[in-house]
Amino acid sequence: MGNKLSGKDFIKLGFPQNNSINIVLGQIQRYRKKEKKQTIINEAKEVLLAPEKYIGDGIWGKVAEGLIKPVEVRLHELKNTRSPFSIFGENEIDEQAKFQLYDSLKLPISVKGALMPDAHSGYGLPIGGVLATDNAVIPYGVGVDIGCRMSLSVFDLPANFLKGKSHQLLSILNEQTKFGMYETHKIKADHQIFEDDLFNEIPILKSLKNKAYQQLGTSGGGNHFVEFGIVKLDVVKPEWNLIPGEYIAVLSHSGSRGLGANIAKHYTYLASKQCPLPKQVQHLAWLDLDTHDGQEYWAAMNLAGEYAKACHDDIHRRIAKALGKRIVFNIENHHNFAWKEMVDGVERIVHRKGATPAGKGVLGIIPGSMTANGYIVEGLGNELSINSASHGAGRKFSRAKCKSTITKSLLNSQIKDAGIELIGGSVDEAPFAYKNIKTVMNLQTELVKVLGTFTPKIVRMDK
Repeated sequence: MGNKLSGKDFIKLGFPQNNSINIVLGQIQRYRKKEKKQTIINEAKEVLLAPEKYIGDGIWGKVAEGLIKPVEVRLHELKNTRSPFSIFGENEIDEQAKFQLYDSLKLPISVKGALMPDAHSGYGLPIGGVLATDNAVIPYGVGVDIGCRMSLSVFDLPANFLKGKSHQLLSILNEQTKFGMYETHKIKADHQIFEDDLFNEIPILKSLKNKAYQQLGTSGGGNHFVEFGIVKLDVVKPEWNLIPGEYIAVLSHSGSRGLGANIAKHYTYLASKQCPLPKQVQHLAWLDLDTHDGQEYWAAMNLAGEYAKACHDDIHRRIAKALGKRIVFNIENHHNFAWKEMVDGVERIVHRKGATPAGKGVLGIIPGSMTANGYIVEGLGNELSINSASHGAGRKFSRAKCKSTITKSLLNSQIKDAGIELIGGSVDEAPFAYKNIKTVMNLQTELVKVLGTFTPKIVRMDK
């Protein structure tokens, strides 16, 4: 018997001559290729004898599913009519973003959609797109940066604390934040997230655990940031233990780093193989939540969301410690994620790709640009928007256009005129690249109520 496993080995064991053999070979190649052939054969015998015992297993669960109830792979046709939808701020949204939403509404699994006023075109779902589906999750409907989120920590420090302290606060951001693919903290912080059993049960997560540990408390590139600024509270919640006024705060924007990106890549590939679609919507391939891969992605996505939160918590902990002050309250929200929510009385999977949850009473943060105010908001629970709002101002110009039309000197002059101190930052994140946040907020007064604003003062981004 040779060392390399082939389909014939599994036919000899009694595996049916169908796609189950391709599945088992794929799983072994992906996760067990360094192990002895006989060990694999012995395990495969057990799976064949009692596949029901292996449902949900990280390695053999997909094989067991193929033996009991194989996933049907067939070309899915689009519906002739779109599911119901609403667009907020239509005149501020590019046509390509609208057409991307229209295409997504023709998927057989789609039940309802919405487009936020900061929307612009993306891959699959547009950025600012919200889509409710029937028992199916679209990896590209969540996005590559799973769990990308906002986190705002407010200190019981008056706004005038900033006077004469800019050098100290610049140093804190320089020393306590890390950005991009390669910067990590020299002194790592452990976190209970790494005790989660999923890191051992799901092979893709097991392979990414060390990377996640290395990147804990760091931020991505692009439009991700950590900022010192001034929060102006017009309305306060009793639990905040503050009176209306202006306070020092830290605002951060980032996601699940390499962990989320690799989860997205892995399950997008699996979805594309299981769910062939017409070319114009191939990025919208989905995973049925009643399948092994659908369940596994859902678990991995939620873990990535918790990891993104852990990164923000670590960033804010480090900054608070360096500042020597206690955080009075924190507001945070995902804006690249999928949730199980009630939509028109039925539980659906709600994808928000660049959209803020805005259910009734739900708090969130909607940032502007590095020179424009962000907003603390409370959701109004508008069913037309599927309980959602914008996730920011939204891009007006693509990154490529920014790089060809905006110079570093123009960026620096814009920053200086706004009284902002900037560490890092690139021309494709210039304020000029974004829509007017005030216009965007005026277009969603029926979606959220504004409780306060955040004015950036010292901004740290990737170089």
